[in-house]
Amino acid sequence: MPRGTRKNSKKQAEKNGSGDLPLLQLANQADERLDIPAMEQWLWDAACKIRGATDAPKFKDFILPLIFYKRLSDVFDDEYEKCAEKFGGGDLARAFIEADHQDAIKNNRQPIVRYYVPHEYRWEAIRFHPKDGLGEFVTTAMREVAKRNPGLSGTLTLKDYNEKQSNQRVLDDDHLKDLIEVISRHRLGLKNTNADVLGEAYEYLLRKFAEGQGQSAGEFLTPSEVGWLIAEIIDPEPYTKIYDPTCGSGRLLTKPRLVFNRKHPGEESKAPRLFGQELNCEGRSQEYFDKGRD
Repeated sequence: MPRGTRKNSKKQAEKNGSGDLPLLQLANQADERLDIPAMEQWLWDAACKIRGATDAPKFKDFILPLIFYKRLSDVFDDEYEKCAEKFGGGDLARAFIEADHQDAIKNNRQPIVRYYVPHEYRWEAIRFHPKDGLGEFVTTAMREVAKRNPGLSGTLTLKDYNEKQSNQRVLDDDHLKDLIEVISRHRLGLKNTNADVLGEAYEYLLRKFAEGQGQSAGEFLTPSEVGWLIAEIIDPEPYTKIYDPTCGSGRLLTKPRLVFNRKHPGEESKAPRLFGQELNCEGRSQEYFDKGRD
């Protein structure tokens, strides 16, 4: 669906009738809110698509980067549509966003959009790419987006979806295509998910498949209830700094920020700054999209 048209997608879907299922699905996605039960079923279905193609402990290594990338693409679509409405046209908005993004990098300032995703690498381009060469294209798309967004270095560049072991693909294009189709079921825009959707996905996959290896998930992550308790105890004040030396997915960092937003409405510009480090790079796919913007 072209950007800038979601606003009228539901009306258009009604005109087209029930035969145009993809358009109806997109219309529903625009308004959906992904709750925890639906997310867990979604992740389980995604894991089932690659079951047998790779070991269970590696499921998250293939699933999480794709979810992260879809989140980036969907959020960019949201921000693009705002710009299109503001500037009165999609082409003008696209040109302005690209020029602004380049200038922001050059002058070390915050661009008008959180992260820039070129049109040729948007999620739809991945979803509808021919099956042949899909792994190579996904890897290229992620690395090109990371190149255009320095803040993503070390996240999108970690996974090679074309990797081989013993001269054989770890995840072939057939399984990858099926996985991408499952991930496409839900929209991950600003209004469709919690700000901590990546952390929630990471926790579920780790808990589910760590148990399958006879290991306790508590050894790898802090239970969500404990994280919220810590955030309430911290009760961050304006302009403070929060640091986690073993941040993993970043869930413990985002919770104090969400507590601050709840207790200090309208004061997002005064929100605490978040800092973290992590030895295991695979756990750094969490992204903080809530940056005090509308």
